[in-house]
Amino acid sequence: MEELVVLVDEQDNQLGLMPKMEAHEKAVLHRAFSVFVFNDQGELMLQQRAAEKYHSPLLWTNTCCSHQRDGESSLEAGKRRLQEEMGFTCDLEEIFWFVYKAPFDNGLTEHELDHVMVGRYNSDPKINKEEVESYKWMSLEAVKKDIENNPEIYTAWFKIIFKESYSKLVNA
Repeated sequence: MEELVVLVDEQDNQLGLMPKMEAHEKAVLHRAFSVFVFNDQGELMLQQRAAEKYHSPLLWTNTCCSHQRDGESSLEAGKRRLQEEMGFTCDLEEIFWFVYKAPFDNGLTEHELDHVMVGRYNSDPKINKEEVESYKWMSLEAVKKDIENNPEIYTAWFKIIFKESYSKLVNA
């Protein structure tokens, strides 16, 4: 059974449900989340998306991201997906949300109201190879410079978050 996404307006009021692929084909605004996990040295855990992903394969991005299920809070969804993708969970705190729209070469479009959450963790993840190719820890300043020098190796939403909200992440 295909995963459903929660359709929302620009104030995050739920409007209905739609199959995930249909929402991406029609560029319909839907709820999503992005998790940023930091260690005690202030480094961010990045993941490289698996080669089999239907968009943005092998690109680097934040620790994990996905879509909330109907009736699931952003924090519940973030913890669920963190466990599914990275093999661990930690306390999360939502720090902001924003709306973005990013078309892809394959005809799909991400049009999401993205809830951004942060957490702390100091061990190595146990990555799910169906979801994640690799991971690494980097300082925010190093990530910012690498995005400037190599934008093509990062996901669209990750670059948008960094451009729009770098100061919020630094102070998280």
